Amino acid sequence: MPFPKRKVTRAVAAEELAILERTYPHAVTALAYTTPFELLIAVILSAQCTDARVNMITPGLFAAYPDAAALARADRSDVERIIKSCGFFRTKAKNIIAAAQGLVGEHGGAVPSDRAALEALPGVGRKTANVVMSVAFEEAAFAVDTHVFRVSRRLGLTLATTPRGVEDDVTALVPREKWRHAHHWLILHGREICKAPTPLCARCPVTMCPSRPIVARCAKEKVAKTAAGRSRRGEPAAAAPRRRRSS
Repeated sequence: MPFPKRKVTRAVAAEELAILERTYPHAVTALAYTTPFELLIAVILSAQCTDARVNMITPGLFAAYPDAAALARADRSDVERIIKSCGFFRTKAKNIIAAAQGLVGEHGGAVPSDRAALEALPGVGRKTANVVMSVAFEEAAFAVDTHVFRVSRRLGLTLATTPRGVEDDVTALVPREKWRHAHHWLILHGREICKAPTPLCARCPVTMCPSRPIVARCAKEKVAKTAAGRSRRGEPAAAAPRRRRSS
């Protein structure tokens, strides 16, 4: 489904974001954690994996390795066995062990709160650093995952084609003190309504969204294409639903 070709005006963007803020006032991360260390490891594991799946894996992982020092000493095959169901488990096992070793060697086992130190850890990119900074330390940071990327473009907040471009465009529209909250508004909206590949526009409170007519047009084209296919194959057109008689 194509994205809008033009950004909405700043006024419309502000209205869209205000609606999301009212709709999801208590949105927080779906990842289960109790310490910054647990959050860091959970975010690394969440790459190309659902938060729900990560939350199924981490209790066993943290029971075996409750802190950075323990994970730094772990045997990689044991870690792989625990996290196998989350996908790319070999690479992730290598990264989380290396990240734990970096925490122990460079930071005394504690998770740093600044971006440069976080991004210096194995397996930690800008998105992961932003999540840890905003969630664990309540710093002004805005992480762009697949939901944020998709929803921001569908709402016409950005035309950027890279996560960093989306981050720059959206943070220019949102007050700095709300960056960490806006991340969660967009994620939750993407999970509940603005789904991939087909958004649930009929349920969407953002009525001025520029993607609404695009979604309607695509749906209409899909119906026409299906009807044309039936006609070519000599099949009868789909019957219209019957109306029930009132009693």
